[in-house]
Amino acid sequence: MGSKARKTRKFAEVKRMLNPKDLKSKQEELAKKHKPKEEVRNVEKTSSALFFKYNAQLGPPYQVLVDTNFINFAIKNKIDLVKGMMDCLYAECKPCITACVMAELEKLGAHYRVALKVAKDPRLEVLPCLHSGTYADDCICERIRQHKCYIVATCDRDLRRRVRKVPGVPIMYIAQHKFTIERLPEATMGGAPRQ
Repeated sequence: MGSKARKTRKFAEVKRMLNPKDLKSKQEELAKKHKPKEEVRNVEKTSSALFFKYNAQLGPPYQVLVDTNFINFAIKNKIDLVKGMMDCLYAECKPCITACVMAELEKLGAHYRVALKVAKDPRLEVLPCLHSGTYADDCICERIRQHKCYIVATCDRDLRRRVRKVPGVPIMYIAQHKFTIERLPEATMGGAPRQ
């Protein structure tokens, strides 16, 4: 056999091994294996009370959900809860406290007995909780997702970060020894302290 016949035979063997149809079918099989399954996206329904990010449900008398550390900081800064809220919002306010926040204050013990006494003030409305557990931050976040008629009063940075993710819910906190509100357009027009 001559060298020309050898070359032809090798070429024929290579041609048999590399069939373009085989490559395509292998690529399709690999693509089917690695193709991610289509996931169903869960998009939360927006409240009918929202006009873009403006909450139409908010109006005087404001219902303010108070957190544990907000009461503690108000005591440290010597600010009365109801009077401080009235000075900030220039409107009537109804401070509300959840049963979880009350339980958290009771768990903290004797060191926070003044805060517990302030929380038991008859001017504060106690809201019952229907869920299990007593973690106050989760309770507040769940409540504001269900009902967007509250202003959340907290000094806790983590809770403020979580509340900011919920559209249309203003946040009240303490800055420069007075209450300050964030994300409430009418309050800043009325003269409430700005950030």
